[in-house]
Amino acid sequence: MRKRGQQIFARVIAYVRELYDVRVLGVHVFVVVALLVTWSGVGVIQDNYKLQKQISRLRQETELQNLENDTLRLRNQYYDMDQYLELTARRQFGLAAPGEKLLLVPESVALANSVDLPESQKTSEKTKPEKPRYQQNFEAWMQFLFRRS
Repeated sequence: MRKRGQQIFARVIAYVRELYDVRVLGVHVFVVVALLVTWSGVGVIQDNYKLQKQISRLRQETELQNLENDTLRLRNQYYDMDQYLELTARRQFGLAAPGEKLLLVPESVALANSVDLPESQKTSEKTKPEKPRYQQNFEAWMQFLFRRS
């Protein structure tokens, strides 16, 4: 038993001496440097991904702002047109173009002579299908727990 212990100790000593060899130390240093470079590369890739997401978000915001600017520009052009002024004068002041007659019809008379729309065209009276009781219960709990109105 003692001899076996000495053999194991001798092997450990031999292994430790091999670790001090210049070639083995060079391989270990190379592995450590390779791991550090890889870790750094992963960090750079992660930073680039975050920056790319930020750039994409900012481009979308810029595009949205440009669309809003175009909408406002078109609205301003519409407000400068004579057609807008004419419609506004007709609506607000009850004015008419030369040769036109303005007829004011009471709402009750207009509604009495109007035609009712068929059921398929009425959008205000859509009926919702009845949900099962368990789904109504679940939705009620979700509204209660998340304070939805």
